[in-house]
Amino acid sequence: MRGDRLLSILLCLQSHGKMTTSELAARLEVSERTIHRDMEALSTAGIPVYAERGSSGGWALMEGYRTNLTGLHAGEMMSLLLAHPSAVLSELGLHKEYDSALLKLLASLPKTLQDDAAFVRERIHIDGAGWNTAGISSSWLSLVQEAVWEAKQLIIHYSSSSHSEVTERVIEPLGLVVKGNAWYVAALTLEGTYRTYRISRIKHASKTEQSFERPADFILAAYWDASVQSFKTNLPRYEAVIQVHNAVLTRIEYARFATILHKEPLHDVPQWSTARVQFDTLESAASYLLGYGPDAVVVAPQELHDLVVRQAEAIVKAYRYAANDTKG
Repeated sequence: MRGDRLLSILLCLQSHGKMTTSELAARLEVSERTIHRDMEALSTAGIPVYAERGSSGGWALMEGYRTNLTGLHAGEMMSLLLAHPSAVLSELGLHKEYDSALLKLLASLPKTLQDDAAFVRERIHIDGAGWNTAGISSSWLSLVQEAVWEAKQLIIHYSSSSHSEVTERVIEPLGLVVKGNAWYVAALTLEGTYRTYRISRIKHASKTEQSFERPADFILAAYWDASVQSFKTNLPRYEAVIQVHNAVLTRIEYARFATILHKEPLHDVPQWSTARVQFDTLESAASYLLGYGPDAVVVAPQELHDLVVRQAEAIVKAYRYAANDTKG
């Protein structure tokens, strides 16, 4: 609607200071001719908008003019209300600021949108935390955050994934990323390579007085996306063919540590299928399949079949030993 578009133009100019006709047309997905007509309408309505000529020109608002309107549509307002901060803002020390900002936003809304806001918050709640949140410590998050803001080098004592070795490293922290309930810091090493460190593995950290210059071409979101893709590409893969009851097959489809690559009905055996499944490793595949007992049988490879059989026999032996020990 034109009224919405006029308000969007006003808010764009208020936010950016000056914009060309082509920039506004591209942002609002209309023609440049439409933008010119909209500017005439704004001027007629008493909005102090004017055009500057020349190569560095564009449309602008008279200096000092600001609108009191938020420009929020009902859908936009609802999306902000549903962006619940969960534990993330609390860990960054910004939870009170979020509550204060939300309060100001609600107070600035017209009565109809305030009613819509109450309706949404009473009926939808988003909990951003996962179920397994215990045991993940971010005790050094605050210090790492300070180093990111101040562009100061950090000395960290960092443990390996197996926690068997702790090494001292000097890093230049460039940005923080939270995935699920785990915090990471993207950093540049003194050797000039980009690395990602999980903050819960930092055993000790100290901020130095040595400043560093942030690389001009470093974009945190792009770096993280590339890192995630590289991590997925380099994950260990172990494929197996199994015969499985369809009820179990449905459970495997939603499992985190197994991916069904292909499946087809098992001929002449109702309710059963043959599936090619991708696991992480031989050992994890055996442990996972043992949990389904007789409802999942390994067809190939032979080493997985033999490992599952050995582990199943060991389980039976352990239970028999425990039973005899109890009787004795």
